[in-house]
Amino acid sequence: MFSPKYPTPDTPPTHVPAPYIPTPLQAAPPRPAVRLTPGSVLTLVAGGGALVLVVGTVLVSLLLAVAVTAASVAVCAVVVRSILQSDRR
Repeated sequence: MFSPKYPTPDTPPTHVPAPYIPTPLQAAPPRPAVRLTPGSVLTLVAGGGALVLVVGTVLVSLLLAVAVTAASVAVCAVVVRSILQSDRR
């Protein structure tokens, strides 16, 4: 009842897979050595410096956001505490 019922094929399959025949590996052609010109070195140094500046700016911004949030929470805690103490009197 729950087993699948497959239709019978009209013709038998004619494709027979070919046997696997390993082939010898060929060596990859040698790659040329990387040559750095003064212009490419200057570009790499400038790109690295720009990356350091961007990452530093992002990290300082995150630290500043945490500091501002902590200060505002501290101010809110002092205000709530003073309100609660004034209600007790």
